[in-house]
Amino acid sequence: MTTTTTYIAFLRAVNVGGRTVRMEHLRALFGELGLERVGSYIQSGNVFFTAEATDAAGRAGLTGRIERHLEDRLGFPVPVLLRTADEVQAVLDAEPFAGVEATPDVRLTVNFLSEPLPADFPVPYTSPKGDYEVIGADPGTAYVVVHLKDGKWVTTGALFGKSYRGSVTSRFLHTTVKILAAARKS
Repeated sequence: MTTTTTYIAFLRAVNVGGRTVRMEHLRALFGELGLERVGSYIQSGNVFFTAEATDAAGRAGLTGRIERHLEDRLGFPVPVLLRTADEVQAVLDAEPFAGVEATPDVRLTVNFLSEPLPADFPVPYTSPKGDYEVIGADPGTAYVVVHLKDGKWVTTGALFGKSYRGSVTSRFLHTTVKILAAARKS
């Protein structure tokens, strides 16, 4: 007996920097892989689908298969940060931003990681300019509070330092909630 699970693929660098992909096309590419109930949420590369539940090795294989297919069909690499809907729910249930209020000048971001942060990266951490704070992390996620300066996002470069070699993609907390809700509905 096989069991299926709902996965959410958080795609990095889709619909930014000239890498435009219509969501209909992106959903079709996931469908070409035999993934079922494929859906998407907004234009920033959030695709959810159902597939056979896998262990860590199987998930790494699924992630690699998706990345290779997207690069082959789109002509550029697309890092994929794959999570189950239950894992995203657990992130939200942990309330990583408890006590921190989003305001017009404060953004709460969930940063999905392909690799854990380096062991020597201090958490909590405040950037030298004070434009962001890493308030918590687990092996697959970092929780970052961004402080806008004059209404602008000034954080650039390597958020977790040059020693971090993994891929990272960020979603606002409120967007993550909506992505999960859309995935659960599909």
